[in-house]
Amino acid sequence: MAKYAALSLFLYSILVAHSTTLNKRVSAASDTCDFPAIFNFGDANSDTGAFATMFTSRPPTFGQSFFGGNAGRPSDGRLIIDFLASSLGLPFLHPYLDSFGANFSHGANFANILSTIALPTTNIIPAARRPRGTNPVSLDIQIAQFAQFVTRSQTQGKKFKKLMPKKEYFAKALYTLDIGQVDLSDQIFDHKTDDEIKAILPDLISTLSSNIKSLYSLGGRTFWIHNTGPLGCLPILLTVAPVPDDQLDSAGCAKRYNDLAQYFNNLLKKGVDQLRKDLPLAAFTYVDVYSAKYSLYQEPKKYGFTHPLESCCGYGGKYKFEENSLCGSTIIVNGTQFVVEPCERPAEYINYEGVTYTEAADRITSARISSGKFSHPPNSLRAACQK
Repeated sequence: MAKYAALSLFLYSILVAHSTTLNKRVSAASDTCDFPAIFNFGDANSDTGAFATMFTSRPPTFGQSFFGGNAGRPSDGRLIIDFLASSLGLPFLHPYLDSFGANFSHGANFANILSTIALPTTNIIPAARRPRGTNPVSLDIQIAQFAQFVTRSQTQGKKFKKLMPKKEYFAKALYTLDIGQVDLSDQIFDHKTDDEIKAILPDLISTLSSNIKSLYSLGGRTFWIHNTGPLGCLPILLTVAPVPDDQLDSAGCAKRYNDLAQYFNNLLKKGVDQLRKDLPLAAFTYVDVYSAKYSLYQEPKKYGFTHPLESCCGYGGKYKFEENSLCGSTIIVNGTQFVVEPCERPAEYINYEGVTYTEAADRITSARISSGKFSHPPNSLRAACQK
């Protein structure tokens, strides 16, 4: 009898162990979000070809590290948004404004180089440069384009059905935003004081929040919101708006500009906290891209960067950047004409052309923020949806 009792106890323990393991697997599966699509909004940090479609195509010096040539991206290869899509098992996002070979079945990208949160009123591209002008496709316009997309994607008939997202995708999709860098940079280029710049930031955050609420009204429920990166480390600012050496930090970045970026980020975080209260049925993840990117400048050798503050594709000056010698442009130096080409080893540079990042830097940044280590709450990309 004792023998059978022992056998029963043994079998029971196996059953309990198996049940516990199964429950853990089910729990782990339930913590993973199944995003069928991504809808992205922003500026050059995530533009996959809208600007090139609107104004002028990028020279073949852009995209060579991954695409073998021009891919509409302001980089030598993939951007953070490309890596995020791939990590979710989704294809790269097609620009909403580009009709050539468009397939929006798994999302669309509304980001545009030089886009701002605030609606620009002067210095519109391509009429002027300050030093590069402002894109008329502000965040307001991007949201308006998305609203049109929601309607038209569901009313184009059977012929285009396979190229459009399913109706239920709009509620299940991941909505990503990365914008604000140009708003801050423009104020610096206009020689505004810190107090003057800080005074406009609450309105910017309010505009951003209003646009996110518009996305919510259009079906969005999961939002992945990037803060702005370390502006003081960008070659364009270090060159066009230089600061004295004693105002550079240990990484060689301009402390004043990074402090302004952090001030904006603190307001943004508060804005996201308020959105959680206002829209309790939605999920919001605030992503500290600033810290993820700044760490590259703090320890460049750790990540293989030998030229942390120089542009890979640029010419002239300490930071290999001049507004009259942009990447892909034709210039004359000492009577000799040549095209400004990218560096031989882009993977050794953090910055690509003065403003945006190399594929190497974006790959590292994407991997780090996807883990949840830089997020509030600490959600990984795959666990960012509403539970």
